[in-house]
Amino acid sequence: MAAMNQDDARVDLQQMRYVVAVAETRNFTRAAERCFVVQSSLSHRIAALERELGARLFARSSRRVELTSAGTAFVAAARECLAAADRAVADAAAATGVVRGRLAVGVIVTAAAVDVPELLQRYRARHPDVHVMLRSGRSDELAAAVRDGDLDIAFLGLPEGELPTGVETVVLDHDEHVLVVPSGHRLAGAPRVELREIAGETFVDFAAGTPARAQSDRAFAAAGLVRDVAYEAGVVELITRLVARGLGVALLPSAFVRPRADGDPGLALVPVVDGPHRVECLVWSRFNPGPATRAMLDVLGVRGGSPPAVS
Repeated sequence: MAAMNQDDARVDLQQMRYVVAVAETRNFTRAAERCFVVQSSLSHRIAALERELGARLFARSSRRVELTSAGTAFVAAARECLAAADRAVADAAAATGVVRGRLAVGVIVTAAAVDVPELLQRYRARHPDVHVMLRSGRSDELAAAVRDGDLDIAFLGLPEGELPTGVETVVLDHDEHVLVVPSGHRLAGAPRVELREIAGETFVDFAAGTPARAQSDRAFAAAGLVRDVAYEAGVVELITRLVARGLGVALLPSAFVRPRADGDPGLALVPVVDGPHRVECLVWSRFNPGPATRAMLDVLGVRGGSPPAVS
């Protein structure tokens, strides 16, 4: 392709959205579905853009679609342009008293300090023109996504004393872990236990290296104890099902697991005297949060960094 003078190039926002969609899905068909357009139209617009730029943005084969070096550079700038355009529309709407735009929310699977579905219901009732995107994941990944601008706000769970950096943070709740055992376990019904009493048990836990796993690992390390984690899972439901089957025991946040265990006769909870502690917190970007984010903070009752009232 012959390079074109930048002054002659004409790139519109829709072309940028198409390119970003292909870059994220690595598939022209899925990108077209995401953008609500037929694939032929999306492919045509991207091909026209490549001709204008004088560079290929994607390396294509019958099975793979990958960004070229030019495509990687284009996508990074395109994301900034699209975010700025969305922000301009949202700010203009907010000036008239209407909150519009997108709100990307991250949440850990064991969130308990805030009833997230109920919160989103209240938010939607106040701001029906905001498109809310919800993503679950690990606390460290969600905090990084907020710092990078991929998420607007996130609900995290971290070891006590380890709040994330580079974001605005409000502590929502402090919680302690309880031991989760099968109902027929020798410790079921015990008033309390210490870590040394359970160090010899087989454990079910989250994957090594995650903040959720670190809370228990550090508690055992601080007590000078070693334990055996035989099963790793990414969701609490699978952890509790493995425990109920007698395959191991687990340490889980009490505020999250207690309401679920109360209705499950196959599980019993035991307080742990020297067990892990965690803090649940709310984080959002320090960099000029948009109207949709400020509206969510208002629904939560967060003003000037003060914690909201949570049950």
